Formats: sequence, structure tokens, C-alpha cells
Amino acid sequence: MELRDYIRILRKSWVLIVMFTLVAVGAASAYSIVQTPKYSATSKVFVSTQSSGSTSDLAQGNNFSVARVKTYSALVTTPIVLLPVVATLNLGITADELALKVAASAPLDTSIIDITVTDTDPVRAADTANAVSASLTLIVEDIETPVSTDAASPVKLTRAQEAIVPTIPVSPNVPLNIALGALVGLALGVGLAVLRETLETRIRNTHDVEQLTELPILGGIVFDPKAKDRPLIVHVDPRSPRAESFRTLRTNLQYLDVGRTDRSFVITSSIESEGKSTTGANLAIALADAGSRVLLVDADLRRPKLADYMDLEGSVGLTDVLIGRADPADVIQPWGTGQLFVLPAGHVPPNPSELLGSTRMTQLITEFNRAFDVVIFDSPPLLPVTDAAILAKNVGGALIVVAAGRTHKNQLKGAIAALDNVGAPISGLVLTMLPTKGPDAYGYGHYGYGDGYGETTVPALVPTAVPERTRGARAKR
Repeated sequence: MELRDYIRILRKSWVLIVMFTLVAVGAASAYSIVQTPKYSATSKVFVSTQSSGSTSDLAQGNNFSVARVKTYSALVTTPIVLLPVVATLNLGITADELALKVAASAPLDTSIIDITVTDTDPVRAADTANAVSASLTLIVEDIETPVSTDAASPVKLTRAQEAIVPTIPVSPNVPLNIALGALVGLALGVGLAVLRETLETRIRNTHDVEQLTELPILGGIVFDPKAKDRPLIVHVDPRSPRAESFRTLRTNLQYLDVGRTDRSFVITSSIESEGKSTTGANLAIALADAGSRVLLVDADLRRPKLADYMDLEGSVGLTDVLIGRADPADVIQPWGTGQLFVLPAGHVPPNPSELLGSTRMTQLITEFNRAFDVVIFDSPPLLPVTDAAILAKNVGGALIVVAAGRTHKNQLKGAIAALDNVGAPISGLVLTMLPTKGPDAYGYGHYGYGDGYGETTVPALVPTAVPERTRGARAKR
């Protein structure tokens, strides 16, 4: 991942990260509150040796003291030192239990022993530290005194600092616990966010698509919660951001496959409910608004929707033309005031794949390309059936619609593979249902485009008069 990927993950999952951080801070605070405060008191013992006072004796005595300090420090936590303390202070615990509260250390190259006692009672901590230093002094004097002579001990321990009663607890350290809790919570939140992004299989934005394929992304259609109520957004609300998305797609489509003579495209998707039919219809309206002669063909012979979207009579259509029951001029219906014409699907046949791959369908594609500037075929999704792959091979270009947050990465790979297997060229991808806010948003400007394109000459393939059976179904723009 690049730095921008991590920044996008942080922006996308900031709520999760903040939640983990707050939970960890709360847990650290609760832990600090329930903990019993502990106090620490320290006494210091100075180790010295008896000498005659000469320079050499003083140097030897100093070296001897420094060497002995480590040994005496180890004696501090032994029962021989601690048992007298337990008895004197009536602590009611064993020497081993007291040893857990006592720590001894010696600063480097010094003759001083620091005896530290940690206890929940500050007074008891100070008394214990002083008692341990006194007990250590007696034990060392007893150990170092020669048994066979009446000579005194060559080593002398003197209390250099008496332990005082502490007023501030050393544990729990509330600021430190909260800081550590915040750090741990932040790390967990960021780690979980990165892990979730790594394991995410759904396509969320253009970056996810770019990691899967090098096919061009022709445009992104922003999400509209009212899309089901107003599928033809370019016609209903031409100044909305979503309508502008389709005009941007129209512009990009004009520069696509410049070497192709025929401007016909199959619009399909990986799975159902990705917005391919509404994308095809709105794109056709946008192209017609720009002055192109456009034919929108409902080639989804399994679940046709364009007749309902365009408010047209759909009982006759492409199926009737393919079986020779009707001519194209009889079933192609004008729509609106521009040069947009719609060929509904007609009756649902029992053999859609065979009809779309027939010789008659190939002839119709050629006729449509001669009569119209742009021909758009709405087809079924690629993964459930093979209709779109068969049709795209004959048409010469496919646009794959990818729904953000719905399409999985393996599904898009499968759709691309389905077209590649039959040799159908893929013109590009169109992302739909993109969020308008957040790190995955697809930005668009808000521009207003005037309508009012006048009526133009109807192509020769389409009759100037609407057939009697479809006259009442023409949409009013």
C-alpha cells in the first residue's frame, strides 16, 4: 500500500479508530481507579571499612567496600534479614511475602545501598524500610566479625538516609496508564481498519478497480437514494450531480475507440441490480441531448426493464423482429423531443441466447449501425447467463457496469474473463452507486446544462408515424 492508501483508510475508518481509542482509555482509567494505591519509601545505608588511615589502606578499604556492596544488597531480601523485621513490626506475613515488597540496589561504583519498600500503607512502608536497614546493619556486622578473635568487624554499615513517610503514591500512575491505553487503542483501531480493508472483497472506489484491471474507467455515477423512484434522472432532474455524471460519461464515450466506425455498445454487469439498465437509459438520453441519433435496444430478453423505465409499450419488440413477426420500423418507438429511439425487448422467449447469437441479430446490428449515430444494447449480467458475452462479440464493444459496495472483486474478474473467453472487446468500465461524501466519494462539479434540442430528421429505418399499437405509449418529454 502507498501512503495515500493508508490516509484513505484512516479517513474511512476514523470512527472505528476513535471508538477503540476511547474504549482503551476508559479501560485504562477504570483499571487505575480500582487499583489500590501503593507508596514507596527508601532508606540508604553507607558501607565503610576500618583502616589505619594510610593512603594505601584507604584505597584498599574503598575497593573492598565497593566489592562488598553487591553482596550486601543480595542479603537484603533474605530471611536472615527480613525475619527480625517481621517480628519487630508485627507485620503478620512471612519473610518471602515481605521480600516481594523489598528491593535493594547499589549505584555503580559507590558504597551506598538503596533499600526501597513498597506498601499500600505509607507509614508502614517507611517503618519497614528503616527496620530493614537496621537489620541489615546488625546481620552484616555479625557475619563480618571474626569468630576466633576479639577483633571488631572490618566493615561498618551506617544509615545514611532515613526513610520518610511518602505522600504521593507510585502506583497506579494514572496519566501513564491513560497514555498507554490511548496508544494501545489507537494501534488496535488502525490495525483493525487496515486488516478490514485488506480482507474487503467488495469494490468501493476507483482505486479498487485500478488494482484489478487496466481497463479504462469511463465514469462514475453517484449514488441516489431515490434512483428507483426516478430512474431517468437526466430527464427528470438534468441539473443534479447524478445527471452530470451521465453527461461526463457521454463525453468520455465520444473519445472512446476512435478507430471504430460503428458506435454501438453493449451495457452489461457482473451480477444483477448494479444499475446497468438505468445507466444505459440515461446515457442514451444524454447522447440524444447532445444531438446524436441514438437507438436504445432492450436486449435483456430475460428481465426487460427499459419499457417500464421509458413508459413505452413493451409487448412487441426485439423478439418479434428476430423471429420475423415484425419489422424494425414497426416496433422502434421515438422517445421525447430529441433523436432518441427505443426498441423494447418484446415477449420473453424460451431461448434468449440463441436469438441474440443468431444471424438475424447480426444483420440487425449492421442495420442499426447504418441508421443511427450511437446504438446502446442493454443486456443481462455476465455471470448468470452468456447472453451479454454473445451479443458483445457481435456488437464490438462492451461497457461493464460496476456497483460500488455491491460488486465483489472476484465477480468483476469473472465478468471480464467471460468477455475475454469469447473474444468480445471491452471498451471500459462504469462505476455506479458511488458515495457523494467520504474518502470513496467520486467528485463532480455542479453545472447547469440547457435543454431544448429541436426535433430533427428521423432516420430512414424508423417510420415518421408511430404505429397504431404504440402511439399512445410515447413518452412526453
